[in-house]
Amino acid sequence: MSTTTLLVRQDQLATTRLSTTEDTALADGQVRVRVEQFALTANNITYAALGDMLNYWQFFPTGEPGWGIVPVWGFGLVLQSTHPAIAVGERLYGYWPMASHAVLSPQRATPQGFSDGAPHRAGLHAVYNHYLRTSADGLYRADNEDVQALLRPLFITSWLIDDFLADQRFFGAKRMLLSSASSKTAYGTAFQLAQRHDIEVIGLTSPGNVAFCESLGSYDGVVTYDTLDQLDGATPSVYIDFAGSVGLRQRIHAHFTGLAYSCSVGASHVQDLGGAGQLPGPRPVMFFAPAQVKKRHADWGAEGLNDRLVAAWNQFSTAVTAPSQPWLVVQRHTGPEATQALFAAVLAGNGDPRAGHIATMQAG
Repeated sequence: MSTTTLLVRQDQLATTRLSTTEDTALADGQVRVRVEQFALTANNITYAALGDMLNYWQFFPTGEPGWGIVPVWGFGLVLQSTHPAIAVGERLYGYWPMASHAVLSPQRATPQGFSDGAPHRAGLHAVYNHYLRTSADGLYRADNEDVQALLRPLFITSWLIDDFLADQRFFGAKRMLLSSASSKTAYGTAFQLAQRHDIEVIGLTSPGNVAFCESLGSYDGVVTYDTLDQLDGATPSVYIDFAGSVGLRQRIHAHFTGLAYSCSVGASHVQDLGGAGQLPGPRPVMFFAPAQVKKRHADWGAEGLNDRLVAAWNQFSTAVTAPSQPWLVVQRHTGPEATQALFAAVLAGNGDPRAGHIATMQAG
């Protein structure tokens, strides 16, 4: 058996190559998983763009200096197991390499799942190291795996952003400004914020995405980047930055003199990343979802946190898949070459916001 992997130049993300290696025998306590399908979104581009800063390259090391593997969320099937608590044929949800197969070293196995105990992952955050058995996963439904792979990790971030801001009483502001408003993490956040009736939710986007953003019904207003100066700058506001664009951040901070908080989330405008320099107003703060998970785990316990997430997810996924006007239309990409081409397209950032890309490195 062999494994095919998509390798990406860490300092030049548009440079990629496919690598195929022969599989070695499993050590005691390991499992080999066939990575069956995964989502590829702007979120994965953020993982790559911030790979050094936030250690995303460390999850699946290549052993080749300068080359990395971009992590993805999706589903896998256990093909081989030398671990007594993990059975061949189990279906798992979690964080995978962009590859046809993955080898994990399960530890702390429970009926719900396990963590990968590989030494190189020991210092990385538990949220990304945990694998769920679909047979015991409260969010899992066999008939919408695509939606789960595409939106579940993003929605959890969205839900946590909303929860964090509410926990901070929105820093005294009543207006939320969301850049990259057509992106999945942004509109998940808008969906949550829209349920808070005393908060105004404004989406910032490019002209071509205005109609899509308006169709979602989660934004009180949608404004193009080139007309944001028409908004009243003195109104107390929070900027939730999903774009990562330095130029846009500078314009936001300069115009919105009432800015109460600047929350940096993503990097969908990867061509415009960089240091913020000296900005007027509050210093941008990177939102790190696992920190809010840890806080709420302490506040509510694992079950309390999970129950809240499941309820919110069910409400969101129902809205997204409404037959009358689905927010998401799934497009499939089969095989290593198709996945490589898809990565280039998502990196370029020119996609239809309603498209949801599901890929597999398995040959068609």
